[in-house]
Amino acid sequence: MKQIIISRDGLETRVAVMEEGRPAELYVERPGCRSLVGNIYKGRVENVLAGMDAAFVDIGLDRNGFLYVDEVSMSEGRRTQTRKITDLLQGGKEVLVQVARDAMGSKGPRLTTQLTLAGRYLVYLPRTAVLGVSRRLDDAERDRLRSICKTLDPAPGGMIIRTAAEGADEEALGRDLRFLQRVWEGVERRIRVAGAPSLVYTEADLAMRAVRDLLGPEFDAVLVDDMKLHRRLAGYLRAVSPDLAGRVELREGDIPLFERLGLDEEVGKALRRRVELPSGGYIVIDHTEAMTVIDVNTGRYVGRRFLEDTILRTNVDACREIVRQLRLRDIGGIIVVDFIDMASRSNRDAVLMALEAELAQDRTKTYVVEVSPLGLVEMTRQNVARGLSEVLTMPCPCCHGDGRVVSEESALITVERRLRALVLTSTSPGLRVEVHPRIAARLLGGRNPLLRQVEQETGHRIFLQAADEKAALDHLAVVPD
Repeated sequence: MKQIIISRDGLETRVAVMEEGRPAELYVERPGCRSLVGNIYKGRVENVLAGMDAAFVDIGLDRNGFLYVDEVSMSEGRRTQTRKITDLLQGGKEVLVQVARDAMGSKGPRLTTQLTLAGRYLVYLPRTAVLGVSRRLDDAERDRLRSICKTLDPAPGGMIIRTAAEGADEEALGRDLRFLQRVWEGVERRIRVAGAPSLVYTEADLAMRAVRDLLGPEFDAVLVDDMKLHRRLAGYLRAVSPDLAGRVELREGDIPLFERLGLDEEVGKALRRRVELPSGGYIVIDHTEAMTVIDVNTGRYVGRRFLEDTILRTNVDACREIVRQLRLRDIGGIIVVDFIDMASRSNRDAVLMALEAELAQDRTKTYVVEVSPLGLVEMTRQNVARGLSEVLTMPCPCCHGDGRVVSEESALITVERRLRALVLTSTSPGLRVEVHPRIAARLLGGRNPLLRQVEQETGHRIFLQAADEKAALDHLAVVPD
């Protein structure tokens, strides 16, 4: 059984993909911290670096975007045998770019001039005359969709049929194509009047992307706890996939859907270094700037007879959880897994087969290298957006970035939700609580203080008392009268 859970309030939108009753993927988006992937900008080339064969482009953000020579489409320059960035771009030139990867760490966003607009069944390429079909489909279905491609007219652009188009007819694909062409016409109108740098197209928000990109016939339902969002998602599906529109269900309530289903606890677990395995072993996940390292340990599992059997069982058991954690935390880039050393080549092959079988369920592209005699597996996983840890945590202000703690924004959201839960169960018209001084300032600050919003919506008075500065950021305690 597979479901998509979407919970939204004024502070953030959260999405969980459920498989067999457990979260397999988690995504969080906040108003001031949205992913830029898919956004199209009219930018200006700041400087061209011949030594790096790349350019930095001003797109109106605090950091310039990075445009590598291979991401510059042919329309931006004449095709030559050896493409050089200096032949394609010059400083001060206006260029239309799309964000291909979010800014991460000290690096700015990765850009491309190969523009795309994603729909339910296909990706429209307004400036590239290419026709393609997803390789994830079987040969017979690819041939059928390829024949439909020839009857549709994406000119002057092209299109790539997505995996979600499996079983879709010509009418559905044509409807999707015409919708994306109209969207592009609007983008072109904005391009003509906009100066550089400026945003000319904004990609859909997290909830819409989840329904557009993830929902398929294999999903039983999409559960939503916000009425306006439910109407918008159901309306979108009625237009593009009428057969799936009935699967969007509204589950309103005073308590957010994530909390009702126990997913808040799962989000917390996804930030921990140590993850327990069913066999009694465990894995440890450490992030560095260069790569993510995962260590496998036997832990409490001591086996029954032979050491090699114990190691094989633990390693195979770890494969399933490692892939689940990669998806859950949306870990990308270089990943090194330190499996427990195995003497037998056949056992190393068995672990690699188990790992590849689990990775086949992952939508994100991954390349795996064979298991080394030391038990190391190197892999790369496509890195597009910031992972869960990047969104929910920040560098520790005490150790200056050597560790990570819950961010002030996350602590504020946690305290606000716990406050609502407290007043809903309280019989007193007023409540005095103790919170961290910085959280108290955030609750009381601004033109429309968050604390006032909670009081108006719950009908209770809440009196804040500052805790010691050394208290945890998400500290909340009821002060007796």
